Amino acid sequence: MNNLLDYTLEELKVWMKENGESAFRGKQILSWIYKDINDFDNMKNISKPLISKLKENFTVNMPKIIKVYKSDIDGTEKFLLGFEDGNLIESVLMRYKHGNSICISTQIGCRMGCKFCASTIDGRVRNLTTGEILSQILVVQNYIKERISNIVLMGSGEPLDNYDNVVKFLEVVSAEYGLNVGQRHITLSTCGIVPKIYELADKEFSITLAISLHAFSDEKRKEIMPIANKHTIYEILEACRYYINKTNRRITFEYALVKEINDSKEDAKALGKLLRGMLCHVNLIPVNEIKENTYKRSSKKAIDDFSEILTSFGIEVTTRREMGSDINAACGQLRRSYIETQE
Repeated sequence: MNNLLDYTLEELKVWMKENGESAFRGKQILSWIYKDINDFDNMKNISKPLISKLKENFTVNMPKIIKVYKSDIDGTEKFLLGFEDGNLIESVLMRYKHGNSICISTQIGCRMGCKFCASTIDGRVRNLTTGEILSQILVVQNYIKERISNIVLMGSGEPLDNYDNVVKFLEVVSAEYGLNVGQRHITLSTCGIVPKIYELADKEFSITLAISLHAFSDEKRKEIMPIANKHTIYEILEACRYYINKTNRRITFEYALVKEINDSKEDAKALGKLLRGMLCHVNLIPVNEIKENTYKRSSKKAIDDFSEILTSFGIEVTTRREMGSDINAACGQLRRSYIETQE
């Protein structure tokens, strides 16, 4: 059975024509899906013969909500979602004055091996399909009965390691017939798979591309991120410049500050020299401490000093506000701890 959420409007129109139906039925059906009507029998303007065909060929696969954890600090909600094959993923809802934002997963697990991230510890189980990525938003929207207006692909998994499904998701979620989320309200975070950055640039989307950099030199980056053995910082920055030229969009560089690893004033100066003059913004992230490694977060003074030095190089800097610290809201933590309790 095909998951209807994996289909674009054009693909569904083709299916309709191939099965003796008018193409416009595709848009009618998807409009019901995006109104959280997943039972074909409840689609009032669809004929019974077509409903029968839909039942024979399609399902609307939504994950089940296994658990919801709500932060007492800031109202962040973390959803543990389960698919029919038994696999679990996490999605995080963050509430801001400008609207609801959701951080979603693109893979079950991850194979990138970044040492500060819990989602990569057991490797990648499998990619999520386009519909499975999309369904996280639909399930959470239905749960909170509010619109989600901002999307961050920064949960478990490396989005560019699941390139085809992620690109299709970006096309569907921003389409008028879909959730109609403006691409400027979507951020995709990658550890830096260089060939895919070039491919993504050629799509000329209006999304924000965020690069997990975390170091100013290849030697230091290799200590934290195995991907640095494959793609140098120079290659990543060249790909970023290409992306900027193609899209005219500012790049965000994410920098997880780890105490006595990459948070010195010398690190900040070297990073400032590296990025000076580029259309970019640096997002400093106090590292999430997880039991599987000994990384400790930097002191507030070290973070403030780092930010001040980057600013002196003419680089715009923000420090990420920690959300949901009391509910293990960092990617991979909840799934892993839940699995451990079930063993």
